[in-house]
Amino acid sequence: MYAALWRLLPGPTWLKLLEALVLVALVLIVLMTLVFPAVEPLLPFDDVTVGG
Repeated sequence: MYAALWRLLPGPTWLKLLEALVLVALVLIVLMTLVFPAVEPLLPFDDVTVGG
């Protein structure tokens, strides 16, 4: 999968590396700002069973 993505990116190796880093950064930004906050209320992190 990563090899196919690498072949699809245009330019020389240094530009492909830069483009790949930008894509990773964009995915992380989307996850941190949209996906994780939307899923957080559904996670059972508030269900503490120690000390009861």
